[in-house]
Amino acid sequence: MKPARPYRLVAVDHVQLAMPPGPAAVAEAEAFYAGLFGLTRVPKPPELEARGGCWFENGDVTLHLGVEEEFRPARKAHPALVVDDLGSLLRVLEDAGHPTARTEPVPGRPQFYVDDPFGNRIELVAGHSGTEESP
Repeated sequence: MKPARPYRLVAVDHVQLAMPPGPAAVAEAEAFYAGLFGLTRVPKPPELEARGGCWFENGDVTLHLGVEEEFRPARKAHPALVVDDLGSLLRVLEDAGHPTARTEPVPGRPQFYVDDPFGNRIELVAGHSGTEESP
């Protein structure tokens, strides 16, 4: 039996991924997350700006990229992003040179992986409004 708790988790505020340092990495992040995913780059608070990295959001999804000096991409741990018209995004990613791969099948919920420019794994899950699967 579960113990009674006065609290409940209600949402994910944001997801943070790591990235290598430098302006070239920021440009790659912006091209991928803003250019391909359609997220908007938003300013970091001034007290955090000196740490490097960049933040992106669209009102529903908030994704932070933080600099790690000895960067290693997340290959197993990953965010899973729900995408309306998944097939369209898969085609955009493939056309831009970012190969996608189907994950293990989950009935009724197509899922694919793509790596960001730094090798971080990102899962893309079909939204409830459509189940298009192929790029």
